[in-house]
Amino acid sequence: MSVVALLAGCTPATATPDRSTATPTAGSAAATSETQPEFEKYFNGAPGTFVLYDLKRNHTLRYNPERSTERFLPASTFKILNSLISLETGVIPDEQTVIKWDGTSYGIPAWQQDHTLRSAIQDSVVWYYQELARRVGAERMQKYVEAVRYGNHDITGKIDSFWLDGALRISADEQVEFLKRLYQNDLPFSQRALDIVKDILILDQTPVSQLSGKTGTQLRVKPGVNWFVGYVEKDNEVYIFATNLELPEGVSDNVRAKETALRILRDLELIQAH
Repeated sequence: MSVVALLAGCTPATATPDRSTATPTAGSAAATSETQPEFEKYFNGAPGTFVLYDLKRNHTLRYNPERSTERFLPASTFKILNSLISLETGVIPDEQTVIKWDGTSYGIPAWQQDHTLRSAIQDSVVWYYQELARRVGAERMQKYVEAVRYGNHDITGKIDSFWLDGALRISADEQVEFLKRLYQNDLPFSQRALDIVKDILILDQTPVSQLSGKTGTQLRVKPGVNWFVGYVEKDNEVYIFATNLELPEGVSDNVRAKETALRILRDLELIQAH
């Protein structure tokens, strides 16, 4: 079923007021939401949630709304905000600036080379973003995390790993709100920084749609959590999403949430199968 057909089937009697952090824009329809329990089939028994926000209709679909409000470590999804902060503070001038690999072996071939901001977010290179965070420093990092209202705003822990094993937590609903504000240029960053980050987040383009997003995997604190967050632009409409799921102990699959979200987005006819 397409997302348009799904939303067309939503009547005022079945829709409920949206209690998430999303704020309707002036003149927009009142925010509504509905639960999609049938999306359970996509999660294969894993605890998880999926949130899809239709920007035009100000309407949210949720699978497992209780979990969508639960906060988890953002892991590498924090690279989106880290990129914005690093560009805004000037610790890196643009997306093509190289930081040299120091020769440390990480067991991931793609990480063991020099990287730019663009290639580092594409390959989710942890060491690159750790270096950016050290250059930004705790004071400026805290200032921007608070200004953005990112999750619980708490960067307690090491400056180069607080998003992996520190105190920072964010929910799927909050991820969607953050990405909504990114898309609408409603974050406290220059237009240049916003444009660069939106460009490096593009994952796939077809004649009819464009997919942007970021994965994240948290394994240092139990239970392990896998994320995929982003947005789809199709037919002059925008759909913002966040997915997370719990990883079984001993499993380090960093694309499980992405594969889950992509199956849902394909079945909703928001993206095409390749």
